[in-house]
Amino acid sequence: MAALGDAVGAHIDEFLLPIGPDTGRFIHSLILAKRPARILELGTSYGYSTLILADAAREVGGRLITMDLADYKQAHARAMIGRAGLSDVVEFRLGDAVAMIAEDPGPFDLVLLDIWKDLYVPCLDAFLPKLSDEAIVVADNMVEPVTARPQVRRYREAVRAIPELQSALLPIGSGIELSVRWAAGNAKL
Repeated sequence: MAALGDAVGAHIDEFLLPIGPDTGRFIHSLILAKRPARILELGTSYGYSTLILADAAREVGGRLITMDLADYKQAHARAMIGRAGLSDVVEFRLGDAVAMIAEDPGPFDLVLLDIWKDLYVPCLDAFLPKLSDEAIVVADNMVEPVTARPQVRRYREAVRAIPELQSALLPIGSGIELSVRWAAGNAKL
């Protein structure tokens, strides 16, 4: 079994874990309802979710910033975005997500977190101070794959420890943690 794990690890890039169609429709609807001006996607990959986010961003007059570490994935995504006629609403950034978030002044109105799960908490720490009030954070793969559960638990614990984030695990697609920054919800009555 260990040999199988090594074989999979050597070809991990061949296994795509994009948001599924249900998650895509949900996020697209969130964008249409919330009308975010600035959307941050962490994990461009090959651009499946980028297309969904960019389409919704165009409909509401928003902009999408998408970040990834793999230049060849982002090149493919850039080509797909170009073919879809959405290049004018997408800014591609290549490099370390935590460092790039630190360099951006913000604010972010909606964040899609769909990168390696061990980066969820460092990215959360980086973008949290840059979230607008009532910003939405969607973290994908909260239920599946099961191999990511230790990192998922750390992320969910981190989110729940932040008083201004209201959060719920939703059984959509591979499971999403939907969090809303709502400082007013923590006011003492």
